[in-house]
This record gives sequence, C-alpha cells and structure tokens, in this order.
Amino acid sequence: MILLISTLGSTAAWAETVSVDMKTSLGTITLELDKDKAPQTVANFIQYAKDGFYDGTIFHRVIKGFMIQGGGFTADMQKKATREPIQNEAKNGLKNLRGTIAMARTSAPHSATAQFFINTVDNAFLDYPSRDGWGYAVFGKVTKGMDVVDAIADQPVGIANGMRNVPKKTILIEKVSVRE
Repeated sequence: MILLISTLGSTAAWAETVSVDMKTSLGTITLELDKDKAPQTVANFIQYAKDGFYDGTIFHRVIKGFMIQGGGFTADMQKKATREPIQNEAKNGLKNLRGTIAMARTSAPHSATAQFFINTVDNAFLDYPSRDGWGYAVFGKVTKGMDVVDAIADQPVGIANGMRNVPKKTILIEKVSVRE
C-alpha cells in the first residue's frame, strides 16, 4: 500500500507538456512548454506557431547577460499585427531561470500577445510578484539548443528603426513547429 501511494504521488507530479522546435538562422532551439502551469499562455503560443505567425520573424532585442527577445517583428523591422492580449499567468510558480521562455509585455501586466523572451541568466527580479505586482509569465524551458540561445546572445547589437539592442546581423526565426 505504501508503494502504491508513493507511485501515485510521483505520477501526479508529471506535468502535461508540449514540445516545440524553433528553427533559427543560427540553429534549432527545442522547447518544452508547461500546459499545466501556464495553460492560456501555452495555448496562445501554440496557436501563433500553428498559424505560422512566428515564421519569418526575428530576434529583435538581445541583451547579453539578460535575455533574447523575438516573435514580433519581420526582418525589415516591421511590427506584426497580433491577436488580443492574454491574461498574465506569472503566478504559476515557474521562475525566470536561465533557459526558460517567458512572455514579453509592456508595463501593463496583461498586455502579452506574441512576443517572448528566453532568459540567458537567472532573472529573479522578473518573477511574480516583481516590481509591478505581476512579473513575467514563464511557460516553458529550453531542452535542447542552449548553445544556439547563447550564440544569439553573443551577437553584436546596435540601433535599428529607433530600437536599441537589435542584432546587427539578422537572426531569423525560420519556423516554429509544434510536435503533436
């Protein structure tokens, strides 16, 4: 009986996840998204991926020792039209640790649409409740391709289209594929 309870307890700890491959011009990043902890955020990201929204977008903001951000601009720095924002799920217990993916947003807590960032270091100051009482919603982690993330983070940056920290060499997100 103790063994059965122990087995059931460990089974319950398994989260429902979905894997995604993000093919970039510098290599592929494989992500594991946590549907249990961030259901709305994962559903939102998956829908954008299935719609082909991310294909042909770029990593447009790269800050070494912090994060890489993408999913909202074309190679010619044109902002893509998005669906309505989603609710902030930063209270889910997931932390902004190196290799995690989180939703980018404005200063308004519930403003995330399509843009995301991958933490290149532990960024506890972005965790719920953060400075604004909300934080930034982590919804998954890199399971393969951190070398690609680090290569993106190492790119020289400058100013483009009025934005800072834009890689001087275009880093294209060629395709985001959801593994069914």
